[in-house]
Amino acid sequence: MSAAKSATDHEAMSNDASETTQTAELKSFPRTDETSRKPDTAATVETTPVSAEPNRPGRRRAILAGIALLLLAGAGWYGHEWWTVGRFMVSTDNAYVEADIATISPKVSGYIDKVLVSNNQHVKAGDPLATLDDGDYRIAADQAKAQIATQELTLKRIDAQIGGAEAALAQAKAQREALAAAEVNAKATLKRAKTLNGDGHASGATLDAAEAAWEQAKANLSGAAAGIQAADANIAVLRAQRAEAESTLTSMQLAADKADRDLSFTVLHAPYDGVIGNLDMQEGDLVSAGRRLAALVPSDRLYIDANFKETQLAGIRPGEKVAIHVDAYEDEPIEGTVMSISPATGSVFSLLPANNATGNFTKVVQRVPVRIALPAKAVEDGRLRAGLSVVVDIDTRTGGDTVETAAAE
Repeated sequence: MSAAKSATDHEAMSNDASETTQTAELKSFPRTDETSRKPDTAATVETTPVSAEPNRPGRRRAILAGIALLLLAGAGWYGHEWWTVGRFMVSTDNAYVEADIATISPKVSGYIDKVLVSNNQHVKAGDPLATLDDGDYRIAADQAKAQIATQELTLKRIDAQIGGAEAALAQAKAQREALAAAEVNAKATLKRAKTLNGDGHASGATLDAAEAAWEQAKANLSGAAAGIQAADANIAVLRAQRAEAESTLTSMQLAADKADRDLSFTVLHAPYDGVIGNLDMQEGDLVSAGRRLAALVPSDRLYIDANFKETQLAGIRPGEKVAIHVDAYEDEPIEGTVMSISPATGSVFSLLPANNATGNFTKVVQRVPVRIALPAKAVEDGRLRAGLSVVVDIDTRTGGDTVETAAAE
């Protein structure tokens, strides 16, 4: 008995030592997972699916049936939307906000004196944008005016000469009348002298004197006629000189007008309301006529150019309503209106149109630009910018109605 009890105690002590050793080994390693902390829970997790195994086929069928119903409902809704709306919509994402941008360029050359605007600045029509050094142009304008004044004095001198010539002509005509009367008198005297000489009452000397007086009167009358012709010719010359002077004066006035215009061109003005962009000038730059100095983007003349495929044009008509989605803004779509359709595809207006008559031919779907008007409210909002990408949806069921657009204004 005592030997058996001793063996039993020894075995118990061995088991306790073994458990103590295992516990020490477990404590020496970190517990990194939930299973090491909760072995009972792991056992429970392993046994739970076994208990639910008989319900899996039924649950799977219910899920599949629900998915099928959702797909069927979605397909039905999509089909209804396509039949009632979608089949009438023509869409493209090849569309952009456009504007008739003005290039600001000087009409005369010169040094830039002042730059009065900056990039992204709003300006009104007529606002000064920049000024050029106007010294040379101001001198040219003053010189042209001085030449006009000199020419006007020349005209006055010629007018005075014409007046004198006309007075001389009148005097010559009066003198001719007097000489004509003297000639008539001399002729009558000669006739009487001849009669008296024939009757023996006058000597031959008297007759000779009467004949000489008559000849002298005729010569004086001829001289007066020549004087009148000379006066007429002088007047004609003076009038021709005056016409030439008037033509010269007109040319000078045109030159003065051009000088004034050139002087006015030294100030660059905004042609309409808009925003300055791409500014490329600074004070002191020497610029030539026609050089691009800035761009002016209109603030109230925006529109959409949408490039539709040629296969989409059948239902597009001017006046149809358009839903415009601007990529830059997550807002409600803007309602626009089809304004016009281009008379040709974009490739026709390219710098080098394709020539399909030679070589191999590959058919490519062409695109036709369609211009879409924006409503005035969307343009006045000020958020749209030229060049922004948009997506347009044209409702071919509409058409013929008019809306207030920025282009119409």
